[in-house]
Order: sequence, then structure tokens, then C-alpha cells
Amino acid sequence: MHWYLEVLKKYAVFQGRARRKEYWMFTLFNVLISIVLSIIEVVGDMPSILTGIYSLAILLPSLAVTARRLHDIGKSGWWILISLIPLIGAIVLLVFTCQDSEEGSNKYGSNPKYS
Repeated sequence: MHWYLEVLKKYAVFQGRARRKEYWMFTLFNVLISIVLSIIEVVGDMPSILTGIYSLAILLPSLAVTARRLHDIGKSGWWILISLIPLIGAIVLLVFTCQDSEEGSNKYGSNPKYS
């Protein structure tokens, strides 16, 4: 939960670097919260308003942490746009987010693993 809150504290911060752990823990909690909200909507026979509001609220932090994750491997945050290519783009972005941090400092800052 610590990593999820850390990303929310950096709500729209696109500068810097994000470790794999920060990115994937945020993604895990994001998916879990979405599943819980979906279950509540199904059980309560409600329209998808809760998940829609949550998705909109979390959009900017999700983009920001993904951009910082790409910075951590030495790529520009604009690589997020590759996910617009059906199937192949999502696979490429998945591979990028799974890669280990670039050793030492890069043009986006110092390695957060050792900070």
C-alpha cells in the first residue's frame, strides 16, 4: 500500500524515475481496487459509475508512473504512446516496464534503487 500512496503523492509528476517495484505495486493495488469496485457494482446492481470515476481519478497518476518507469530504463515517457498500436504496442510496453533499471544516473535522474 505504501507504493500506491507514493504514486498518488506524485499525482502528476512526470519527471524523475520509478523503480519496477513502485510501478508494479501501484498496478497491483490499482487492479485490486478496480475488482472490488466492480464487485460492489455487480452485487448492488449499480451502473459502472464507481469504476468510471475511479478510472478517471487514477488516469493521470498511472500515466505519470509509467513515464517515470520508462525514464528508469532510459526511454522517453513518450514511449507510452506505443500502447496505442493494437496488441504489439501493449506487449512492447509490458517488456519495457519489466526491464531492470539503468545502472547509475541517466538524463532523468539518479537511480532510485540506491537512493
